[in-house]
Amino acid sequence: MKATGIVRRIDDLGRVVIPKEIRRVLRIREGDPLEIYTSKEGEVILKKYSPINELSQFAGEYAETASSVLGSTVVVSDTDQIIAVSGGMKKDLLDKKIDHELDRLIQGKNRLMEQNRIVVPIISQGDSIGSISILPKDDKVLGDAELKAAEIGATFLARQMES
Repeated sequence: MKATGIVRRIDDLGRVVIPKEIRRVLRIREGDPLEIYTSKEGEVILKKYSPINELSQFAGEYAETASSVLGSTVVVSDTDQIIAVSGGMKKDLLDKKIDHELDRLIQGKNRLMEQNRIVVPIISQGDSIGSISILPKDDKVLGDAELKAAEIGATFLARQMES
């Protein structure tokens, strides 16, 4: 099924330019990894590669453990969508696209600590590949314990990518 009618030619080095409109919609930035494969029908398929998605089992286990210890909602995302949630709001968040503010924090490699939200980017080999967010249940105020748990999770997932 075709989504667009944009045609591009291959240059003499075998390169194809992905149109700006498509890059913007799919949040593909310069330097982003793309998975390239073919279908049985002879199509060449480009797919945005999510290294953190390969760790979805680890991410889910981390989210479950951290949530049960902290009594908070724990969310793990890649640079496009949420890949693991534990502690509430799972149906509302899982597999949803991340918002622009979270995208900005991840790309800027900035951590955020507020009373009602903690965000720590997952940085592997200098690249931001996702984030861990901790959200309080009820009216609980987040503190240093939650920040440390998010930092430990982000470091753990980053090291899993590197090994």
